[in-house]
Amino acid sequence: MPAAATLPIVNPATGSVILRLAADGPREIAQRYAQARAAQPRWAATPIRKRVAAIEKFREQVLARADTLAETLTKEVGKPIRQSRNEIKGLIARLDFFITESGRTLREEKVFADASQHLDERITHEPLGVITNISAWNYPYFVGSNVFVPALVAGNAVLYKPSEFATLTGRHIADLLHASGVPEDVFVPVIGGGATGAALVRQPVDGVFFTGSYATGAKIAASAGKRMIKVQLELGGKDPVYVCDDVDVKTAAAAVADGAFYNTGQSCCSVERIYVHEAIHDAFVDAFVAEVKTYKVGDPRDESTYIGPLTRRAQLDVLRRQVADAKRKGATVAIGGAPIKRTGNWFAPTVLTDVDHSMLVMRDESFGPVIGIQAVADDAAAIEQMNDTEYGLTAGVYTPDAARARRILARVNSGSVYWNCCDRVSPRLPWSGVKHSGIGLTLSTMGIQTFTRPKAWHLRSA
Repeated sequence: MPAAATLPIVNPATGSVILRLAADGPREIAQRYAQARAAQPRWAATPIRKRVAAIEKFREQVLARADTLAETLTKEVGKPIRQSRNEIKGLIARLDFFITESGRTLREEKVFADASQHLDERITHEPLGVITNISAWNYPYFVGSNVFVPALVAGNAVLYKPSEFATLTGRHIADLLHASGVPEDVFVPVIGGGATGAALVRQPVDGVFFTGSYATGAKIAASAGKRMIKVQLELGGKDPVYVCDDVDVKTAAAAVADGAFYNTGQSCCSVERIYVHEAIHDAFVDAFVAEVKTYKVGDPRDESTYIGPLTRRAQLDVLRRQVADAKRKGATVAIGGAPIKRTGNWFAPTVLTDVDHSMLVMRDESFGPVIGIQAVADDAAAIEQMNDTEYGLTAGVYTPDAARARRILARVNSGSVYWNCCDRVSPRLPWSGVKHSGIGLTLSTMGIQTFTRPKAWHLRSA
């Protein structure tokens, strides 16, 4: 990739170019790596209370500029403005968790003492060193902060590549961190697309933390594995929900529809497959479609808009293929089913029924406003279908019966499970997946320690 390459920033609602930025080439990336490597020891030597204080100031900066940050996010990724504000509001809660928990999570642990042998055993948590963070566009504040905040607090330097579809937001993040006391050579933004990310992974870093597709994640894992460095990959999912026959149909339909279509279906943990007990299937579909019909599609800057454009234009073809494949194999289009003819990247909210697992829509990640609803005979059939996937990020069950929900969820293979909720992430719980949904984890106290190496201390006094 030539150093002079440019990166166009496109508004997905209109197709217009907002501006063009210079993309970092191999030479610039190597220079940024060298700067981070040189700066990291000084940052690691900074007392943790001062590193946490920088995140506290970052929190203040985010709150002070929340409206501007939300407007930028909406402009470049097409997220409806209210949902952009929700993301920034949610970021504050995550920062609060890291601010509160990091000190005690990373402090030295005394795990054993034997006075008769004059022996102590302790654990310290040493920073990895320099890490690469290749982040996502769909939730750049959420997904990014899961990595760069605990990484910085733990004493690492971070080479941060925001998604090329959320570059302006990435620059905001870098500016606010630098203004909050994180040195510019400790948190280093790297600008560019896929070629830039590939060049960044080739640097002799101590860890790679990536959010994106399984195909790219597999390449990163193969490359990093040869170097024996830390790798964390969040690679999406085909997240199922099962609606049991004992629910309040209208309430469940509204909740699951929101889980499927929030952020225009562009969430790693969006509901991507729905299984409904055959006893209530028809009533559920009617209620679900009625709910989707209330969603306003329109200008993402409009406060009343719920469905915005797709961020990536290429995803329109993915959704077209899924719908065409489903129809060819016998599915029924209950609503939507095609792109919306207007400037930008628009696809109508789409609900497919009479679906099965021969169809792409029930097997491949949609990452857009398309959902399939399948009838199942009983709980055992639902579990079998929920587990029939290459992914395993989240899964949910709707039923008023807690024991029933626990029995079902205990048999589902996924990193997170939900009872009477979905499309939810908590900073207090680990975020991880199985199979093609990735390896490693973020969030929770384990997600703080993941940016460190435990050092075992065997201490015997003379």
